[in-house]
Amino acid sequence: MIHKNFHGMKLSALGMGAMRLPVVDGNDAHIDGKAAMAMVDYAMQHGINYYDTAWGYHDGSSELVIGKALGRYQRDSYFLADKFPGYDLSNMDKVELIFERQLEKCGVSYFDFYLFHNVCEMNIDAYLNPKYGIFDYLTKQKKAGRIRHLGFSVHGSYDVMQRFLEAYGRDMEFCQVQLNYLDWGFQAAKEKVELLKEYNIPVWVMEPLRGGKLTSLAPADEKALKMLRPQEEIPAWAFRFLQSIPSVTVTLSGMSNMAQLEANIRTYEEEKPLNQREMETLLAIAEGMVKKIALPCTACHYCVSHCPQGLDIPSLLTLYNEHCFTEGGFIAPMAMMAIPENKRPSACIGCRSCEAVCPQQIKIAKAMKDFAQKLTV
Repeated sequence: MIHKNFHGMKLSALGMGAMRLPVVDGNDAHIDGKAAMAMVDYAMQHGINYYDTAWGYHDGSSELVIGKALGRYQRDSYFLADKFPGYDLSNMDKVELIFERQLEKCGVSYFDFYLFHNVCEMNIDAYLNPKYGIFDYLTKQKKAGRIRHLGFSVHGSYDVMQRFLEAYGRDMEFCQVQLNYLDWGFQAAKEKVELLKEYNIPVWVMEPLRGGKLTSLAPADEKALKMLRPQEEIPAWAFRFLQSIPSVTVTLSGMSNMAQLEANIRTYEEEKPLNQREMETLLAIAEGMVKKIALPCTACHYCVSHCPQGLDIPSLLTLYNEHCFTEGGFIAPMAMMAIPENKRPSACIGCRSCEAVCPQQIKIAKAMKDFAQKLTV
């Protein structure tokens, strides 16, 4: 297992995410405890020492199961990460109550790593609002040794991330980003990584396989990769991409069964970063995947000046592309919660004034109508 240095500690480059543990009868709230414990045992035996859970994973069961599984090991033999659940605004005034309960559920007296969970458009104002005292409370716990290292995870836009860093960046020690070769361009992950560099904040990776979408590719794309590395499995390419980014320290993978765990551990037995040709080939494949679904908006903003409703059409199309590519998901609906109702896709009156000036000739009115319908499903 590859290990990375962080403040004098050796963290496994592959971390075990506890969002997609094996479950019974497809019930996400009912974790298969025996199977999960076997996976933790295998992970520990093969050098994984970083484990990531959260308040809402598996409908609240993840912390309990991971805590029980790791509780059979010496506390200094693993690193445990948990998060404050700011994805639910009703939690904002409950930071002390939730933090104490999380320690209890995990059966520990401190967290090695603790995060502001899912900084995004919907919760950025609340996270930055001093009346909730979230930042003050968590930094107090760090001083008390109940949090060893404080960071944040982000699903929001570059601008949202920048606002958070301007407020708290000097106190953040790591950042968890949705990062993979698809989102390098599609979700501006490259720009987010560059922003973190400015603050000297190392990168933790989530969604390295894009929820499983990068475990298999179109036959022609797989053939192109096999020509470059005949022995490399397709999912491993996603990890090799991440091994090519110097600021990446820990890559979290939500493995659902032993086979996935074993395969990922094999990949992380050694570093094999991509050369220039391999990187260009992989990013070209990603671009092709996006182009098959995404509308080619270049954010020129000509459409905005011609919209009688004053809609931020480029931003809405970015969210629409994400929603279509993911075939649903939570990112677009969550971002929409921060947008006034009269500025959402449903506010489009279908006048098509925007289309008359769109250099890409995008059928914007049709997209807005489809987006509005998708959001109601």
